[in-house]
Amino acid sequence: MLPDTLFANALWFNSLLSLALLWPLLLAVNVTWRHVTAGDQGVPQYLDGWWLSAPWPALGLVLLGNGQWILDGWILGGQWELTALSRAWLMFTALLWALAALHARGYFAHEQAKATAGDAAARRRLLRLAVLWPLTLAGNILLIVAQDIASFYLGFSLMTFAAYALVIHDESERAVMGAHVYLIMAVLGEGMILGGFLWVAGEAQVLTLDGLREGIAQAPHGVAMAALLWGGFGIKAGVIGLHVWLPLAHPAAPAPASAVLSGAMIKAGLLGWLNVLPLGNPLLSEGFLHLGQLIMVAGLLAAFGAAIYGVMQRHPKAVLAYSSISQMGMMTALVATGLTAPDNWHLVWPALVLFVAHHALAKGALFMGTSISEHLPAWPLMLMWALLALPGLSLVGTLGAGMASKWGFKSALYDNEQTTLIWLLSLAAIGTAALVSVALWRQWQQRQVGKGNGWQLYAWLATLGLALMTPVWLPLPSESMPFPPFAEWPGLVWPLPLGVVAAGLMLTLWRPKPCVVPAGDLWWLYAALGRAGANVYGAMAQRLYITKAAIVKRALAMETLLMQRLEQLLATDAWMRHHASGLMMALAVGLVALLAWESILS
Repeated sequence: MLPDTLFANALWFNSLLSLALLWPLLLAVNVTWRHVTAGDQGVPQYLDGWWLSAPWPALGLVLLGNGQWILDGWILGGQWELTALSRAWLMFTALLWALAALHARGYFAHEQAKATAGDAAARRRLLRLAVLWPLTLAGNILLIVAQDIASFYLGFSLMTFAAYALVIHDESERAVMGAHVYLIMAVLGEGMILGGFLWVAGEAQVLTLDGLREGIAQAPHGVAMAALLWGGFGIKAGVIGLHVWLPLAHPAAPAPASAVLSGAMIKAGLLGWLNVLPLGNPLLSEGFLHLGQLIMVAGLLAAFGAAIYGVMQRHPKAVLAYSSISQMGMMTALVATGLTAPDNWHLVWPALVLFVAHHALAKGALFMGTSISEHLPAWPLMLMWALLALPGLSLVGTLGAGMASKWGFKSALYDNEQTTLIWLLSLAAIGTAALVSVALWRQWQQRQVGKGNGWQLYAWLATLGLALMTPVWLPLPSESMPFPPFAEWPGLVWPLPLGVVAAGLMLTLWRPKPCVVPAGDLWWLYAALGRAGANVYGAMAQRLYITKAAIVKRALAMETLLMQRLEQLLATDAWMRHHASGLMMALAVGLVALLAWESILS
């Protein structure tokens, strides 16, 4: 286990932090420059050794220790730092990005060969990936170290929109669909986050995330502010109802992209919650308690609902996507305890970080494993499937870091006597076991023996090993990561056999009457409602057009009639001018006669 802190000279810290953020950007520029200078003379190796090094300075920064850098001249004033939370978060994030890049080097080897052979489409796809992959990483690093609102939002937005290239990479119909849904939901989430930031910052007059949390806790409309930000970050975190991009984007994305999408990027939404919600504050109003209860219900619905729907999927990566939604639902329920039981939050959050870190590496190994099963090496088949199953077994909590992670949050909840939540999370683990079992079965059905690539294979094995040993390398205090005593093992392991049996029953009962259950679930309802709304809007617009045409026609008719009357008046004016002198003489004679008559009478 890494020590909590190491001596960090301010100059070294600032220099390495700058390098961690700038190095991926420089590598993106380097790829572009090599592509432009190569011209038609040849195709460069896009995913070369330099490209692979993008996350390495961030790993060095984690080893250096905690620190802070205040940048007075940065936007509205920058505050970048590594704390106990952000240091652990950056550690597992940078590790996953580094291993996924190694896996990508092998995964895209065939595409590099096609580009070298003259395939312009393959060259274009590789260039886009090679440029936007490090940009996505840079945004991910920035949002982790940022403690001011502007930097955090910049990093979050850069990561979100640059990742579009990871989803749409192969440009198939499925990839375009997944990328468009991802982008639609991303824009919605960014709007909610930006609105929440501006609302709180404007009312509380703060520019840092610490000030944001305090402002939300004290503001008259703090509950509404917190709900808005929770929903905005919840799109990234896969909150039930806002999760629809995940099962559409993951199956379409390449395996290494799915690994970082599920392992690192959706965790950014959860980190957003930890940074902006007033978790662990015992002085909150009753409205925050109700919000916490709502968040917990949403998390549990995702944990169970995603498991039920996910086991009916046929694509292994779609099953794993629903597994991510289910696991994120469990994490969401744990986050909710920061509002429903704030006094116990200091015990829950380290266990939650361990859970998140282990899930990131384990889920990364599972997604990388989907590419391994498509190009099985010449190893014993049973050995390969045992290795493919290990990260899933750990996720369920039956061995290694998964068992420590599960015991960590269960023991924290036991201290606050939240036995109901413990039982519900244990039942949700049955769903995890079922999902992993179905995913492995789908991989078995679609397995292919072929010449694999060493980069793919060994990056996957390294990710698997690190996932199983998360407490050894994660920089959290040792007392926050206890390993369960032997007497507690049966209480942690029992969901596994039940989940395997449930998966077996489902596959057996489902096989006689196969029915395609589309990935994306609620998205298709949203799309149907959107089309219905568009049709209603179109009908209203058509009706308004018809009404407008009728009004214009009526106005033209009235104008024509008015012009006719004016022409008649103008004609009368001409007659008056022609007979004006005679009429004036007649008028004068009449006046004289009238005056004479009046004088006679008088």
